[in-house]
Amino acid sequence: MRVLHVIPAVAPRYGGPSYAIVGMARALRTAQTDVLIATTDADGSDRLPLQLESRVDWQGVPTIFFHRQWTEAWKYSHPLARWLATHVADWEVTHIHGVYSHACVAAASASRAHGIPYIVRPFGTLDPWSLRQKPLRKRVLWWLSVKRMLAGASAIHYTTASEQRLAEGPLGLSRGVVVPLGVEDAFLDAPVVSPPFRETLPQLGKHPYVLTLGRLHPKKGIELLIDAFLDATDMRHLQHWRLLVAGDGDANYVNRLKAFVRTHNAEQRVLFAGWVDGRRKMAALQDAGLLALTSHAENFGLAVAEALACGIPVVVSEHVNLADEILKAQAGWIVPLQPTAIAATLQEALSGDAERRWRGANARAFARSEFRWSNIASALLEVYTGVCSKN
Repeated sequence: MRVLHVIPAVAPRYGGPSYAIVGMARALRTAQTDVLIATTDADGSDRLPLQLESRVDWQGVPTIFFHRQWTEAWKYSHPLARWLATHVADWEVTHIHGVYSHACVAAASASRAHGIPYIVRPFGTLDPWSLRQKPLRKRVLWWLSVKRMLAGASAIHYTTASEQRLAEGPLGLSRGVVVPLGVEDAFLDAPVVSPPFRETLPQLGKHPYVLTLGRLHPKKGIELLIDAFLDATDMRHLQHWRLLVAGDGDANYVNRLKAFVRTHNAEQRVLFAGWVDGRRKMAALQDAGLLALTSHAENFGLAVAEALACGIPVVVSEHVNLADEILKAQAGWIVPLQPTAIAATLQEALSGDAERRWRGANARAFARSEFRWSNIASALLEVYTGVCSKN
């Protein structure tokens, strides 16, 4: 099977989608699938320093990069569109990651022109909250190209049943398939990382901490979490807890978060670790008492899956689309996006060591059954085979 993956960008700053496509492609290659990622060199306002328009190795996956010519939101690349128009026919299936980006629209158009079946993974861009962001731009793009792109897709790849429900009902979509994302085997098999994370961040000392991890963006509801954490840990028996914010994002937003913490005189209670990945990310998860993600919308939540794999229970908002599965597995706590509710849940979670251990054990068992990339690759191959047979 030959599968072309198209995504607007893969720089680490873009968070979960960048990591997920690499894990997916590696697993498919292990399953004897010929895989290529086609993408741009976008890295925020910068560019990845890579050779363009020829295959290179990107984290163990054959990848071809093209120059992002203008706009961070649209990531327009005429060289990528030109290459797709010529080379998409070399592949049996096109797997498109994203919706409202030039690379995605160009890949769908080229696939239709050559009669190549394509699958679209919207990664949450079709849920109601996301559609309310920059609505005029999205309505224009919907009528110009996105509606046709989705109508022509052989399948739409959702990563949770909640994501499918949120997209299909309002938009009248069909042909949805649910295949989750995975986490690296290193998280699932849980080798203890040395040194412990706190030894790399001296200001943590011996304090236990709640971790929030990933791209820092207003969508993540981090101000809500900070407020709730400070309220929850005002109780004397919880004052030794810290909130660790690990991640990076737009510099103006990160500075706003830090200023928000200063206005609460909480610099000793809320700590910023910057971007963490690789072994340092695994160490941060293994050393955490709890992971919290209070997003306004989250189609999957890769950091949540990684925490579960490490046996760390989670507190997530009801808008994290893994919430139903977490609740069923008794692997954490689900909260509405209200500061008082989040604070009360944090108090409950931080006060009960035995309860956290029990939910953490459930979390690990659940993750091992659901998030192993080898199983996910097999499920994707079934989808690819199915759309090829119908084409």
